[in-house]
Amino acid sequence: MTKLTEIPQPAPASDDAALPSLPEPAFTDARHHIKIYQGDCLDILAAIPAEKVDLIFADPPYFLSNDGITCHAGRMVSVNKGQWDRSRGPEENHKFILNWLAACQRVLKPNGSLWVSGTAHVIHSVGFAMQQLGFKLLNDISWVKPNPPPNLSCRYFTHATETIIWAAKNKKSRHTFHYKLMKEHAGGKQMKSVWTLPPPERAEKRFGKHPTQKPVALLERILLASSNAKDLVLDPFMGSGTTAIAALRLRRSFCGIEISAQFIAMALRRIGSELVAVFMAAAWLQIDLDLRADPVDRSGLQARKAQWSLPASSPSRLVHRELKFFFVGADERAVVFSVVADSMEDAWRSFRRSSRSHLAIFSVIKTETEIYLAC
Repeated sequence: MTKLTEIPQPAPASDDAALPSLPEPAFTDARHHIKIYQGDCLDILAAIPAEKVDLIFADPPYFLSNDGITCHAGRMVSVNKGQWDRSRGPEENHKFILNWLAACQRVLKPNGSLWVSGTAHVIHSVGFAMQQLGFKLLNDISWVKPNPPPNLSCRYFTHATETIIWAAKNKKSRHTFHYKLMKEHAGGKQMKSVWTLPPPERAEKRFGKHPTQKPVALLERILLASSNAKDLVLDPFMGSGTTAIAALRLRRSFCGIEISAQFIAMALRRIGSELVAVFMAAAWLQIDLDLRADPVDRSGLQARKAQWSLPASSPSRLVHRELKFFFVGADERAVVFSVVADSMEDAWRSFRRSSRSHLAIFSVIKTETEIYLAC
C-alpha cells in the first residue's frame, strides 16, 4: 500500500501566484454561474486557487471494468465502462485516490465538505486516504436501490447499495448541515444515514446514458443538506452532469471537470433542457351541430359522455402539419427568432438571412403541430 511519506501535501493557500493557468472552459454561463472544463481533474484542480470551493461531490472510477458481466434492463451485458474504469492494481489505485483527494482538499474552503460515492471496490481505499490526509469523517451514507439488477453468477448477494462518505476538510472545520431541513424531509424525525432512492428516472437519461449516472434526487439531497444558495459546488468527475443539474435547480454556482468530450456533450444537452423553458398553451373546442338534451338528472352523465366520445378506432385524416423552429439567444435567454420551415436546415437558412443573424444562438426548439379530422 502507498507509504505515508508518499501522501501528497496540499500547497499553501498563499502560493496561488505559482499556479498553472486554467484552460478556457468547454462551456460557461455567467448568468447561471456554470463553468465546465474538459481535461484531467488533477490538472484542472491544480490550477484552481486554494480555498475557493464550498462543497465537492465526487463519483470517481470504481475500477470495475474487469471483462466480467452484469445485468442491465433484463439483459446480460459487459461490466466494461471504458479505459478510465480499468484497475491499475491496489497500490496505483490508492495513489490515484490520494492525489485527487489531496487536490480537492486544497481547493475546499476551511469549512467546506466533500462527498464521495463508491462501492466496496473503491470506497474503503477512499476512506483510508481521507484519514491519511486529515479529513474529518462525518457520515457514511448507505444509498439503497429499491430494484437493483440481479446477480447473474448466483455466487454473491445482489449488490443493492452504494456508500457515500461525507467528510469535512479537516478536524477544525465547522461544516454546514441543515439539520432542521433534513428533519422536515424525513417526516419530522431525524434523517438516518440509510437513504432509499430509486436510480435515475427515464427522463434523466433522454439525452444519453452514462454507465454510472446518479439520480438528481440524490444530489439534490446532498446539496440541500450541506450547502447554501450561491455556494460554489465542484464535481471533479462530472460525467453526464447530474451535479450541475442539482446545483442549477437549487441556485448554487457550479464548476465541473470531465475528461470525455462525449459526456460533456451529454451534460450540456441536459443543462440546456433546464435553462430553456417552453411554455405551451392549447385551447380545445368541440363543436357539434347535433344538439343534445341536458336533463337535470345527472345520474347517467358518465354513460352519456362515453356514448358521445369519438371511438379510439375511428378513422381520421391529416389535414394540416406544421413545423416551427424557435431560436433561443445565448446572451439573451429568450426566443430571438422563429420561423415555420420544412426542416432544421431550412430554419437555419432563414435565420442566417434574417436581421437577427448576428446573434449567438444557445439552442433551437422545434415544435410540431398536426391537425386531424374524423372521416
